[in-house]
Amino acid sequence: MSRKYKFTNNEELYFVSFSVINWIDLFIRNEYKEVLIKSIEYCQQHKDLDVYAYCIMTSHVHLIIGSRGNLMANIMRDLKRHTSEELKKIIQNNARESRREWILQMMLDAGKQNSNNRNFQLWQQDNHPIELSTEKMMHQKLDYLHDNPVEAGFVEKAEDWLYSSARQYYTGQKGFLDIIQIEPMLNTV
Repeated sequence: MSRKYKFTNNEELYFVSFSVINWIDLFIRNEYKEVLIKSIEYCQQHKDLDVYAYCIMTSHVHLIIGSRGNLMANIMRDLKRHTSEELKKIIQNNARESRREWILQMMLDAGKQNSNNRNFQLWQQDNHPIELSTEKMMHQKLDYLHDNPVEAGFVEKAEDWLYSSARQYYTGQKGFLDIIQIEPMLNTV
């Protein structure tokens, strides 16, 4: 099945968003966020992924990415496949996860409804890639990505959200992931 949004030009930067099935608030636990961070780092080191900005929310992820060679569609496919398998294992073995049976059942039900999966699904199917073809679009998506935790009411200032590149953009503090800054932003406090 063809999707409206696709990676069409591997030379450009893209804004991508991907969500947990049924918008489950999975990333409220640090060990789950750690799996995602390590997987992104692996893709940076071994799959030519360049990360320009990121924000890990409780149920979804926003990235601005590029590639040094590998097709971005393949990088995203591998990233999502690996994280879904790893997260499933961790959820299954996490005795402290009070929602374990519910989350696993949701993953099983979603997998049965999707012919692209064998027996479970963690991520919604697409990445919704948007090519950032103009500087205006780039800054609009960068602002949107960084403001997401503020709009959700989690923090007052974007740079206070630990799982985002806003800290580096606004304060110069290194975050959880290495990024390539699009352009130094002025701190407008």
